[in-house]
Amino acid sequence: MPGMVVFGRRWGIASDDLVLPGAFELFIRVLWWIATVVLYATHKGKFECHGGAILHSYIVVLLILLAVIILTLCAVVYVSAQGTIMNPGPRRSMPVLVYLRAVLYIPELVWACLGAVWVSDSSGGCEPAEIGLVIGAVVASWIILLSMILGVLIVFDPLGSLRRPTLIGEASGLRDLQSSESSQLFYTARSLAVRVWESRLRLLCCCLPQDDNHRAAFSSISQLVSGFFSDTDLVPSDIAAGLALLHQEQDKMEHCRDPDDVIPHSPSSPIREDLEVELEKAAHFMQFAVAAYGWPLYVYSNPLTGLCKLSGDCCHNRNTESDLVGGDNFGCNFSSILHVTGLQYRDFIHISFHNQIYEIPFFVALDHKREAVLVAVRGTLSLKDALTDLSAECENLPVEVVSGASYAHKGISQAANYIYKKLVNDGILSQAFSIAPEYRLVITGHSLGAGTASLLAALLHSTYPTLKCYAFSPPGGLMSKALAEYSKQFVISVVLGKDLVPRLSIPNMEDLKRRILKMVSNCNKPKYKILLHGCWYEVFGGTPDDFPTEMENRREEALSQPLLGEESLLVPGSTSYHSISSDDSPTHPTHLPLFLPGRIIYITEEGPSRRHCFSQVRYRAEWSNETAFHSVLISPRMVADHMPDVVHRALCSLTSDRPFSLCPSSHSNSHLNVI
Repeated sequence: MPGMVVFGRRWGIASDDLVLPGAFELFIRVLWWIATVVLYATHKGKFECHGGAILHSYIVVLLILLAVIILTLCAVVYVSAQGTIMNPGPRRSMPVLVYLRAVLYIPELVWACLGAVWVSDSSGGCEPAEIGLVIGAVVASWIILLSMILGVLIVFDPLGSLRRPTLIGEASGLRDLQSSESSQLFYTARSLAVRVWESRLRLLCCCLPQDDNHRAAFSSISQLVSGFFSDTDLVPSDIAAGLALLHQEQDKMEHCRDPDDVIPHSPSSPIREDLEVELEKAAHFMQFAVAAYGWPLYVYSNPLTGLCKLSGDCCHNRNTESDLVGGDNFGCNFSSILHVTGLQYRDFIHISFHNQIYEIPFFVALDHKREAVLVAVRGTLSLKDALTDLSAECENLPVEVVSGASYAHKGISQAANYIYKKLVNDGILSQAFSIAPEYRLVITGHSLGAGTASLLAALLHSTYPTLKCYAFSPPGGLMSKALAEYSKQFVISVVLGKDLVPRLSIPNMEDLKRRILKMVSNCNKPKYKILLHGCWYEVFGGTPDDFPTEMENRREEALSQPLLGEESLLVPGSTSYHSISSDDSPTHPTHLPLFLPGRIIYITEEGPSRRHCFSQVRYRAEWSNETAFHSVLISPRMVADHMPDVVHRALCSLTSDRPFSLCPSSHSNSHLNVI
């Protein structure tokens, strides 16, 4: 921090990011130099083969060149390790060292080419060890050169030329640009960033049709992604260090919390609600949410037998399957649904694996065990689904009975409207209830499917008042407060552990960015130590590092030359700059708040946060509310806890091992329904 400025532009790498890559290259170079010295010492005076004189000169110059490079790398590693993230003063000589290291690539390239020419033309009669040394030197040089080119491409910042004027102004002492100038600079950089991200998305999604829906999605996603860190002067390694610090800070706060403290998870439903019954139903309907993923998840969950069980059905087509709506790999997908749910073919009313942006697969079936007409919606499983997820701006969702603002996540709202039209306009629900008129409607899904199911339930509830929805790991930024309150009548959400997705919303991400800025600006340790300890902590656990927390004042005396204040992390003129520099609340909401749907069952693991890989897991469930998910929790399990098979396993564990999973609550939280 900040991004290093060399060759007239800013790069996506800071002056303190060269410690680890420099040390790795230094290790390789030292081994290379030692091997060359040993061979030269053992063959000195014996280079009598054809071209031996040239070989002798080649090795001598190679040793000198390697020695110069090793000394340069030592200086790079030493200087890069100085200072802290917020104190780049001791590293002010780093650009000069980078220029010197770049210049040394030229003679190395020339010497590699000369070595290749010698091997092909003048190596006749030389010993294999001598030839092998030259070939190894040539190959190593080319690998290092290609790795350098790849690294340059990775750290290239398309906006580097625009960020350069700001850095020049700061270096000249003009730290406070005029408001109009800074705002104009920020607007120009933001516009270019949007165009860059649109180009990246088009390249990533080159196989998708470039219709109006995709172009609109690319535009909205680009504005969302480009604006997140575009107003900061952070490089990716700063963000990684901030996440490592934040994870350890959160773990320290969790360890210090009173185990009887239940404020973060206060009940959001009446005491009379039977949590045990709802968990039984949730465990049952979760299998349909899992089944909606089709054959990929089935094979993933059954790696040894899945392919064998499905192989006979993937290419098999029944004549009557034309009554259902197919799609890609319909035979494999339908066969996996039959295996997971245990239903018969005749129990299915409609199956669709049609998948486009804002149009996601779902199926409708008769669940005779629970006497339900079941609608199961698939979660994210394709690039098109990811585009639907990322279309995260708000859109009005008209629900007549809701008093108050009724809006929701745009991409998921459009997906819900797509399925709504299929169910109602195409008469799918009418057909189902004509077969089983006494059944009730149940809608379920996981992740994207959970969000879609919740909004679909809100649209259908006035028509089907007995409707019930079970949403597993739904997105946190889903619906307005009024709509969330309305959905508590018929939606049950299930969240497991430190799952990222239920905590994922634009306001939560803005809060995460603010916390990262605080942690980075408050920490007085070198970045490489933060990253090394963070990696060790993520893999092996241990004690959280001792560093200033965001609740403590910044230790100004610990910075030998504090060139940058906390505000310099942000681009002047941006909303985040005014937010962090104001005396008001730490964040000023620039996006409409969105909430989780319905009543929330929160499932957590009992016992220590870290356990052995093969140890038995015990779970605990309790009623919670949306305020418990207003901040992102950094954890190695933030992705694993979202996986549908993990959620299903947790629910089955809670319902099948009832005598062992029933956890009596303490006196202070006896008002909670806890299992």
